[in-house]
Amino acid sequence: MTDAIRPELPDHLSIDPRSPHHVAAVFEHDIGILFNGTDRFDVEEYCVSEGWVKIPHAKAIDRKGKPLLIKIKGTVEAYYR
Repeated sequence: MTDAIRPELPDHLSIDPRSPHHVAAVFEHDIGILFNGTDRFDVEEYCVSEGWVKIPHAKAIDRKGKPLLIKIKGTVEAYYR
């Protein structure tokens, strides 16, 4: 029954509200990302069709003080938990 009220997960999604790929309705539910068969909890942005995720770098920051994002290619699967 809860699947009926959940919006379909988009092909490209970002957690940054300023991004054009941000969908606020999706973030009302808990989302999981499987990357190369491993559950990832640090994904900032993903694209299923192109097969990549962006994760924050451990130490590097940009000029605004946010962590730099690293793009990693592989098999991406998004799902609701």
